[in-house]
Amino acid sequence: MEEYEFTEYFEKEVLRKRPYLKKEWCIRVIENPLKAEPQEHNRFRFWGMIDELGGRALRVVTLEDKRTIHNAFPDRGYKL
Repeated sequence: MEEYEFTEYFEKEVLRKRPYLKKEWCIRVIENPLKAEPQEHNRFRFWGMIDELGGRALRVVTLEDKRTIHNAFPDRGYKL
């Protein structure tokens, strides 16, 4: 597994708002995405299915290096 980092925003805000999220899930999505695309402000978004979330999709947003995780949340609108 490659080295991943997490922004201060992720550590202090995302995990506080969504304490059920696990960093391992975010890494799993980045390493095996169902879909990935660039986002504004030099960020990238990745989607992956997480069985532990009841089979729902998790969207993970990284900085431009694709290794620094900035945000993550269940994406209710994601369709295969």
